[in-house]
Amino acid sequence: MASGVKHISKLCLPALLAAMLILQACENDIKKIRQLSASELNLNVDTVHKVEVTLSDSAHVKCRVFAPLLLKYNNAKAPYNLMPKTVHVIIYDRDLSQMGDLTADTGIQRESDNKIEFHKNVVAKNAKGDIFKSDELIWDQATKQMHSNKAVQIIMANGDVTNGIGFTSDQSFEHWTIDKMTGVFNVDEKDTEQGQIH
Repeated sequence: MASGVKHISKLCLPALLAAMLILQACENDIKKIRQLSASELNLNVDTVHKVEVTLSDSAHVKCRVFAPLLLKYNNAKAPYNLMPKTVHVIIYDRDLSQMGDLTADTGIQRESDNKIEFHKNVVAKNAKGDIFKSDELIWDQATKQMHSNKAVQIIMANGDVTNGIGFTSDQSFEHWTIDKMTGVFNVDEKDTEQGQIH
């Protein structure tokens, strides 16, 4: 009987050590999960649905921002607002006439640098009907300029199409420049016959 106990203890001892190691590893994983959960809880996120925000400067309405969802990261190192499920912006002049319209899949407003970033399927339209398309557009509200370092396409109201990399404009999309530009431009046949194209 004593040899049977020794035989069982020889078999159980390695199994017991393995079980202790596994339990120790699980305890470490649980501690990591608790630490991660605690850090997530410390990042205060306010959720707002069906957002309509009016931004103004010196008592003049600059724009209205619409988004189905707004996530406010108040306790981040640099607080910001995220609009992850589309954003629509209507831009006004000082007389409250609409001078621009912008939509994008995502918007990020950073409070520290007074900028709003628009990402993916960015489409903007000015008062003349010109349409601007890109995957990125950054609105610097301090300088009142829009810019992008990505590919951009502009479809003008007359049908001309301009493509390029890099874009800068005023916030009304009236005065703009494109770096590395190519395009397709409509030409009136009368002008070509009379030699007026330069």
